[in-house]
Amino acid sequence: MGNQQNSEQQGAQEEAKREAEERRQMMLSQILSTKARERIARIALVKPEKARGVEDVILRAAQMGQIVEKVSEERLISLLEQINSQTTKQTKVTIQRRRSVLEDDD
Repeated sequence: MGNQQNSEQQGAQEEAKREAEERRQMMLSQILSTKARERIARIALVKPEKARGVEDVILRAAQMGQIVEKVSEERLISLLEQINSQTTKQTKVTIQRRRSVLEDDD
């Protein structure tokens, strides 16, 4: 009995997530030009979290009324450059040398 309720609840959650994602994609299609949407789709193939972050920034700006016309590919590129400059990660390489079994410490 409890198992059926749990699976129904999980199904409802998945349905809500899917509907939210559909609304998100619909809003993005209204905000972004075709070329900009294609670029984000290509970015999402390589770095899904980065594409999601850019989409979030664009949606937030649209909700605040900062975007009055469709976002062109050029505008998207400048947004990406801004985001990249803010989130540059330092790559650190650490080399750990393993001692050979044949080497002795004495």
